[in-house]
Amino acid sequence: MLSSAVTSTRVLEADDLPAALEVLDRDPIANSFVAARVAVAGLDSWRLGGEMWGWFDGGRLEALCYAGANLVPLSAGPEAARAFAERARRQGRRCSSIVGPADSTGELWSRLEPHWGPAREVRPNQPLMATWEPSTEIAPDPRVRQVRRDEMDLLLPACVAMFTEEVGVSPLAGDGGLHYRARVAELVSTGRAFARFEAGKVVFKAEIGAVTARACQVQGVWVEPGHRGRGHSESGMAAVVEYALREVAPVVSLYVNDFNTVARAAYRRVGFSEIGAFMSVLF
Repeated sequence: MLSSAVTSTRVLEADDLPAALEVLDRDPIANSFVAARVAVAGLDSWRLGGEMWGWFDGGRLEALCYAGANLVPLSAGPEAARAFAERARRQGRRCSSIVGPADSTGELWSRLEPHWGPAREVRPNQPLMATWEPSTEIAPDPRVRQVRRDEMDLLLPACVAMFTEEVGVSPLAGDGGLHYRARVAELVSTGRAFARFEAGKVVFKAEIGAVTARACQVQGVWVEPGHRGRGHSESGMAAVVEYALREVAPVVSLYVNDFNTVARAAYRRVGFSEIGAFMSVLF
């Protein structure tokens, strides 16, 4: 007797949008990066910057995988992750990283590693942290503010330094940094880049990288090396969180490397708590 639970995987189309939004809404914090893209671009591959794969069980969409510059599995149990891995294997690696909730990403990478490995670096446990309230312990830095468009050239070197320090490669490689510069310019123009400037240089910076109606995600937190150890990350983040909760979304999230104990402690003092874990595979 045939089972009614037939599974399948395919690229999602415009008609699949309501079902995709339902999957994304299951975990609005962890899914905010992809949900923010879908909110703007729908499921159109050209506007989305990649394909959205869907895994169906008995005709119902149960899991997603964004396949663009990053490969991002969402709500993907073992069977869905295996299906996404097989599709990715057949297509060949086009992404610079695999990133997402640790369980789904770990399962996906275990299937792809024999074909795509070795990775340049694997970060298996990156705590996902969130806060719903402004800090009661750390006063916001009054000098942290939105970066103006005419300050783009001042901000960009700090962004490049942060990216290179965090990822291990320069974002200016490959296309000469055109894509990265455009992304930074977008964050500045939409008022989602924040910094403290001293003598024309960035001392602290952070961006609100993903925004939905239900959550936003902070990225690119960086303190100029000569100013570290002075509390700029805490007071700067307190300022960004206060703004984000007031103007952007009801919850602010971020994820951080588990080995970065200093940053984790700083975020906890600002009011963040750990609610899950991400995993990143860097190529």
